[in-house]
Amino acid sequence: MMPTGTKKPKTRLNDRGMALIVVLVLLVVLCALAYTLTLRVSAYRKRSQYMVDYQAARYARDSAVKYALATLQDINEPVIIARPNEPDFSDLFTMNEMEYRRLLTNWAESINAEQALKYRKEIMQYLRSTVDVNRFGDVNDDDISRLVGANSIIGSTANSNIAIDPNDPNNLQIPGPYGPAWPLITKPLNLIIGDATVTIEIHDENAKYPIGWLMLQDKPVQRQIQAGFETFCEWMDVNKVTVNQLEEELAELSEIKKYKLKFEDVKITKREKVPISRRSARTKRSRQTRYRTTTTTIPATVNLTDFARLYHSSLLNTEPLARPFIVADDRTESALKYISLWPIGTVNINTAPRNVLEAAFTFGGLSSAVNFADDVIQRRRIKPFEDPNEIRRELFKYGDSLEKCRQYIVTKSNLFTIRITVNRGLARTSAVIAVRKNKGKLEKIAVLSG
Repeated sequence: MMPTGTKKPKTRLNDRGMALIVVLVLLVVLCALAYTLTLRVSAYRKRSQYMVDYQAARYARDSAVKYALATLQDINEPVIIARPNEPDFSDLFTMNEMEYRRLLTNWAESINAEQALKYRKEIMQYLRSTVDVNRFGDVNDDDISRLVGANSIIGSTANSNIAIDPNDPNNLQIPGPYGPAWPLITKPLNLIIGDATVTIEIHDENAKYPIGWLMLQDKPVQRQIQAGFETFCEWMDVNKVTVNQLEEELAELSEIKKYKLKFEDVKITKREKVPISRRSARTKRSRQTRYRTTTTTIPATVNLTDFARLYHSSLLNTEPLARPFIVADDRTESALKYISLWPIGTVNINTAPRNVLEAAFTFGGLSSAVNFADDVIQRRRIKPFEDPNEIRRELFKYGDSLEKCRQYIVTKSNLFTIRITVNRGLARTSAVIAVRKNKGKLEKIAVLSG
């Protein structure tokens, strides 16, 4: 018997509590292990699926590249269109989202008013044909409206959204020089290869600022090049640190390979000894040394390919230029969008936006570059320039400036990039094909895959 007043031991109760704690700890550990295992299995499945998608995307990309190269010669001369009554693409990069939407809204309203007026005239013409001329004689539009009672019809038509709803300006797109949005020369081509979605776009590289201008070694134009690039960077809100870094990197590239404004085929002539056979070596004639002259032609595309690789190598850091300063649903603006990382030395004045035009016209004199660019933009909307001589005739007051920058501008582009983008599941891959138009034919410069 236990002594009176002593407490009953709680050994069993303590053991149960410890067992419960151990069970809870084990449950937590097992849940953590299960969760970790689930994450690892999910990550493994995603990696495996990504590898499958990536291989399929690469196959689709390579197929699209072969298709693009096989159909290069089918690309006709891109036709520049007139845009007298439409907003110009030249200054879109300066507009924030609110200004851009306001521009689209105003344009939609003007289109609706024009369409309503046109439709009203068609209605009047139809109603005029239905009026009994023998009875009412020659009547005007007001008489027709009063006689036939068409005021309600015409009024409702004029107030309706016939073509485009001005409250939904997203249906509109500012046309570029070729029709599609700048810098495209054709509408994007969408293909399905296997399970992959392929998009092919063709860009006009002569419509952008040539990065090669900063590598020119011509002393007389060094000041104009610097002034033009500073003007371009001011338009694109590029800071001074990025400008200095880019100039230093391009100076290092100049030490690797000298850049020229225009590359041509190079012919190399060699004079070498002709090997003599044993039989002829026994004769007296074999004592005379024989030579053979050979000529090797190095195409200009070799130099162009070298610079294309240099511009897209790690020696040139373009990440600061690719940072967007305007991001919207249907457009992204950055400095790199308006810079050509390809070996071109000329700008197409029919397709270049204002910032590129002003940089190009600084070669003719900085004071007239702004007015020169504005007059060119207003003139080309009505009718594109056929050749530089037409610029001289139309804008004769800039004759001296035009003569100084003549070798840096053209009216027809000769370098294009075919950009291929492939999406397949979780994977995305791309390729860029640079082609040059030379003597009526398109020749490949480089193919870059990423």
